[in-house]
Amino acid sequence: MNTSLTYRQATERDLDFLFDLRTKTMVPHYEVSGLSTDRETTMQRILYQFEKANIILLDNQPIGLLKVDRTFTNIDILQLQIDPAQQGKGLGKKILTDILEEASLAGKTVSLSVLKTNKAQHLYTSLGFRIVDEDQNSYFMETEKQ
Repeated sequence: MNTSLTYRQATERDLDFLFDLRTKTMVPHYEVSGLSTDRETTMQRILYQFEKANIILLDNQPIGLLKVDRTFTNIDILQLQIDPAQQGKGLGKKILTDILEEASLAGKTVSLSVLKTNKAQHLYTSLGFRIVDEDQNSYFMETEKQ
């Protein structure tokens, strides 16, 4: 894939973009799961660990969000959202592959959670994530330490 994916720190100026992105990518899953989709709850999810939020840029245009928490032993993917208009092009797989490579080089595990209604779980499984726990709405997945 010959695309230019870059990242920049999210700022308050990105909140409208992030609200729109989250509405398009997550609200359908929350509705099916019976979870709250009101504006206040959506903003709380956007602002959760906002200092770790990065806007994903494709050819300098914002197309998504990557929020990652890096610790000494783990990389936790808190949120990964790609605009539906850009899905199915291998971008999510490329982003995840880069994170998995980083973890492998550092001897870390990678973890994430995914709603049971979200078909992205198939991508995660194909990249080596396995379910280690679950609750009513989500699977908790991780990779083996490399």
